[in-house]
Amino acid sequence: MAVWFGMRTTRLLALLQALRRRRRAVSAQTLADELGISLRTLYRDIATLRAEGAEIRGEPGIGYVLRPSFFLPPMMFSQAETEALMLGMRWASTFGDKSLALSAASALAKIEEVLPKAVRDGAGAVPLRVGPPKPKQLTEEDLAPLRDAIRAERKLTFSYRDERDRKSQRVIWPFAIGYFPEGRILVGYCETRKDYRHFRTNRISQLSVLPDRYPRPRAQMFREWHERQ
Repeated sequence: MAVWFGMRTTRLLALLQALRRRRRAVSAQTLADELGISLRTLYRDIATLRAEGAEIRGEPGIGYVLRPSFFLPPMMFSQAETEALMLGMRWASTFGDKSLALSAASALAKIEEVLPKAVRDGAGAVPLRVGPPKPKQLTEEDLAPLRDAIRAERKLTFSYRDERDRKSQRVIWPFAIGYFPEGRILVGYCETRKDYRHFRTNRISQLSVLPDRYPRPRAQMFREWHERQ
């Protein structure tokens, strides 16, 4: 297990990051100097990363370059990190909205597939499970349009019913969604109230994503909202 969860793990991840930072081939000597290791150790680590699926092109005397692509080496995670990751995916697959739950279950299956058997078995040695299933009405809720609007920084318009069953039409600049076992909360700037507001997603109806982008970056609004909490 030390090969996966020791100093070598940290070194392999550092090598991977060093390659990711460069778009052109870099010499083995430069990499070795940067990481503080010998050339022999570097060549061995390059071979290990290749064996784990990293597309590293090049050879001694020419240099190395990492092909831009998604690569999740299992040695990136410690035993505890693997347990936390798998528990988080299980939580999302249980309490996420419909499309997010399906994506979480798919991601968990992919992660489990690439983990070495020893790591996978070790992560399952301590049963970690989420709480009771979510209410049925949350199972069918799909917040993909909200996430798409946040990603594109687009305004939303919808009808909203408050706790007193009063309805109002809102235009919102959405920038965050809170997921809780009992429900979900959309956070955004409300043009009607001229301030930041929270909206229970199960009280939203007649939702439309507007073509207009909102005038401020979502990261800036998130910071402003967070400072007020």
